[in-house]
Amino acid sequence: MTVLMRKAGAEFAGTAFLVMAVVGSGVMASRLSPDDVGLQLLQNSVATGAALVALIVALQPVSASFNPVVTLVERALGMIDTGAALALIGAQFLGGVAGTVLANLMFGLDAVTLSSHERTGAGLWLGEVIATVGLLLIVFGAVRSGRAERVAFAVGGYITAAYWFTSSTSFANPAVTVARTITDTFAGIAPASAPGFILAQILGGAAGFVLVRFLYPTLVPATATSAAEAATRKVLS
Repeated sequence: MTVLMRKAGAEFAGTAFLVMAVVGSGVMASRLSPDDVGLQLLQNSVATGAALVALIVALQPVSASFNPVVTLVERALGMIDTGAALALIGAQFLGGVAGTVLANLMFGLDAVTLSSHERTGAGLWLGEVIATVGLLLIVFGAVRSGRAERVAFAVGGYITAAYWFTSSTSFANPAVTVARTITDTFAGIAPASAPGFILAQILGGAAGFVLVRFLYPTLVPATATSAAEAATRKVLS
């Protein structure tokens, strides 16, 4: 098995479990708290953030982007080549769809049901731009400053918070957006609403790339960061 196949497998599995967490916790929240939308969102956001931490910790040694926008920025930064980027993005979309189907089936729903949950409007699209910029800043700010081992916790915390401070509840992921069109549940998005979200995510990705390059023009090796932190602790002790 080639390295790229292993990476694609990790992206497929990771995105599938991420979407299962999003969709499945949305269904569970709707059933447990049917009359409290705020509580539903809290349950959905906590489950999603926790799943992200666990999945990134487990799969980061292989590949743990789970997001086509993140993968495209990795390509733009020269971290992977074009062929690898296309393979990983394909795996992410397939994994997302598989995750939705499995979540639907777990809760006794039809495997595929197009969502009727319309999400559209300038405010929501702006929310997606901001959510995506922030996600890229968190991911690549940690990686390019030599703190890649902290990405899981940073991303999990950010997404949990972004559910609440963005008007769109922070999809910030084209593969997850497409996957959520085939579930008519709390987490769903109508197919007609998905293109606007995806365009906003791409625009956010472009803006995020520019911001990352501006703030972190060079990659700091993890060893250098560890040495600097050790020196700081010695001075403060």
